[in-house]
Amino acid sequence: METERLILRRWREEDKLPFAALNADPEVMRHFPSVMTRGESDELVDRIERAFDKHGYGLWALEVRGTGEFIGFTGLILQTFEAHFTPAVEIGWRLARPAWGHGYAIEAARKALAYGFEEVGLDEIVSMTAVGNTRSRSVMERLGMTRDPADDFEHVRVPLDSPQRSHVLYRIRPGQALSS
Repeated sequence: METERLILRRWREEDKLPFAALNADPEVMRHFPSVMTRGESDELVDRIERAFDKHGYGLWALEVRGTGEFIGFTGLILQTFEAHFTPAVEIGWRLARPAWGHGYAIEAARKALAYGFEEVGLDEIVSMTAVGNTRSRSVMERLGMTRDPADDFEHVRVPLDSPQRSHVLYRIRPGQALSS
């Protein structure tokens, strides 16, 4: 899939090294319990690819059109951990720091939302993040996603003593306006 500036595609073996560097960056991983090792990062790519094979959608690798530069991922992932809103399809993104502030996350997320609603036929897509992740929350809001504080939750996959355990949940349905 393509946008004006990006290509959303399946993963390649050569994506693993820059993805591992992105996942080892403490600033990129600031709102996660920890950075990832190379092995953990590579296993994540393998899980992402298995999800594509199983569901027909996933977290697409992001490439800048014209340069071929890998900058991270944006896409859809089925969440089945125990929570009041699961199972649910989540839209998520993770970009390398040099790609921040260029609108890439919003541009790619709009394409992923359209795919989820128009091609997959989803009736709702959620997004979640640690309470303090204002950058991602801003993306969610700019996409037209809405938050009900009653939906906020403690993420069972985050350690009890982690400041990232408290999460906010945003939702969007087909036809909701995607603001600029």
